[in-house]
Amino acid sequence: MDLKVYYRKLRETEGSIREPYVVVVSLATPDGGKAGVMSEAPREVAARLIVNGQARLASEEEKQEYAARAEKARKAAEQAALAERIQVMVVSDAEGRRGRVAGRDPKVQPA
Repeated sequence: MDLKVYYRKLRETEGSIREPYVVVVSLATPDGGKAGVMSEAPREVAARLIVNGQARLASEEEKQEYAARAEKARKAAEQAALAERIQVMVVSDAEGRRGRVAGRDPKVQPA
């Protein structure tokens, strides 16, 4: 391929993409690229993938599906991070019956 033609196509494709970040859908490639994988990419990278025949722009339906999956993954990550921060104190059955928690003496009453 002629480099002038390649870079002209690249500039035209990049110019046709209005948003700074777009969702692209991968295409099957001879070197093992898997078709149908969605990802968000900057305009420049998306244009290069499209010109190279490795991806295409996602449809509106696919964009909504990607956004829903991303939101679900974000919420799951937040829940996992929150679960790591929760502190749990293990109290044996005997300590629970005696009222001793965390080394406090049950005879001493807080003021």
